[in-house]
Amino acid sequence: MLAKRIIACLDVKDGQTVKGVSFENLRYAGDPVELGKAYSEQGVDELVYLDITATNEGRKQIYSLVESVAKNLSIPFTIGGGITSVEDAENLLIHGADKISVNSAAVRNPQLVSDLALKFGKQFVVVAIDAKTIDNQWIVHTHGGKRPTEKELFSWAREMEDRGAGEILFTSMDHDGHQTGFANEALARLSEMLSIPVIASGGAGEMEHFRDVFNVGKADAALAASIFHFGKIAIPDLKKYLRDNNINVRI
Repeated sequence: MLAKRIIACLDVKDGQTVKGVSFENLRYAGDPVELGKAYSEQGVDELVYLDITATNEGRKQIYSLVESVAKNLSIPFTIGGGITSVEDAENLLIHGADKISVNSAAVRNPQLVSDLALKFGKQFVVVAIDAKTIDNQWIVHTHGGKRPTEKELFSWAREMEDRGAGEILFTSMDHDGHQTGFANEALARLSEMLSIPVIASGGAGEMEHFRDVFNVGKADAALAASIFHFGKIAIPDLKKYLRDNNINVRI
């Protein structure tokens, strides 16, 4: 059985790491490169950097940040935010990114995911899906969670897999930042219907939440931000707890 992955997510705004609740009320959490180095040293498996205002501001990625992360870290990292073309992705790859994450651009132009997978391989392409429940349906949102779409989580995830996504990063906007646990029911459904890895995001607050997202939510990886940034849970302690609970993680 493949080891379950622990991923630290760093939302970046104006060159600094920030974190909010349900995508609102952002507060600063530190330098993204220094935080990434610290997480790498503590044993996190991967990092995800999301430039959370790039899409809304209509600009490209900050390549200097990507270069700094690549120079200072030896673990895989994904970059997302503001990627609208194969050329954007190629530039990020050239500057050192291991994977790219697309969200709003994929909704606007699903063919982009097919083109990225064809050009770089599925392993390079992560499709991020931000969704919240509206009238008992998981509705996909774009532009940092600000714009609801007509797309529904499960059918959209299936289409993205069919188009060549290598992983799905599902963030529950209902759970994000609340630290009350992941959306395990939705995650389990995604994990059962897809053949590609599912990364759980939104809701981590206790070590038990990670145990549950792997056992109940069937996720392949769990991503968190606040609890790592503000020191609530140490990554070595989390991995030991998971190992003690018979979950296969890299120590």
